Amino acid sequence: MSYLRPAFVLLILMTLATGIVYPLAVTGLAQLFFPAQSYGSLITANSQVVGSALIGQNFTRADYFHGRPSATAEMPYNALASGGSNLAGSNPLLKQRIASQIQQIRHDNPAQSGPVPVELVTTSASGLDPQISPQAAYYQANRVALAREIPVDRINQLIKLNTSEPFNVLGEPVVNVLQLNLALDNETKIRQ
Repeated sequence: MSYLRPAFVLLILMTLATGIVYPLAVTGLAQLFFPAQSYGSLITANSQVVGSALIGQNFTRADYFHGRPSATAEMPYNALASGGSNLAGSNPLLKQRIASQIQQIRHDNPAQSGPVPVELVTTSASGLDPQISPQAAYYQANRVALAREIPVDRINQLIKLNTSEPFNVLGEPVVNVLQLNLALDNETKIRQ
C-alpha cells in the first residue's frame, strides 16, 4: 500500500504537467509569436475565410489552376482523412490512375505537347498539398488564359508574382494554388 500513494501522486502531477500545463503554454506561445499560423494560416477574401494556405482545395473549373490530385477518403482534400493512396509503384491500379490522369490533363490543356509535370498526376503523402511547382502552373497557363480571356503573358506574370522562393537553399520554388486563383479572381475584377 505504501507504494500506491507515491505512484498515484506522480500520475496526477504528470497528467497535470503534460496534459494541461504544457499544451496551454505551447498554445499560448504559438498564439503570441505566430498568430496567423496558430489559427490555421487562414486566407480571407472579401472579409470571408476562403481556405487555408496549408490545405489544398479541389479546383476543377477550366478558369482555375488545378492542384495535385488528392487521395483522401470520401472526397478530395478532406482534411479529416489525410493520407496518401498507399499504392506501390508496381501496383497496376496506380499505373492505371496515373495514365488516366495524364489523359485528362492532356485533354484539358490541348495547347501543351510536352511532358505533364509529375505533381499534376501524383498525390502527395498527405493528400492535402496546397502547392504545385511553377512548371505545373505554367503548363496550365494557356487553358486558364483562354477560359478567362486574359493574355497568357499576364497569367505568366501572376504565376511569377505568386511563386514562393525557398528559404536559403532548402526546397524548391512553389505556387500556392488557392492564392494564385484568388489573384486570378482579382485580375478578372480589375478587367471588368
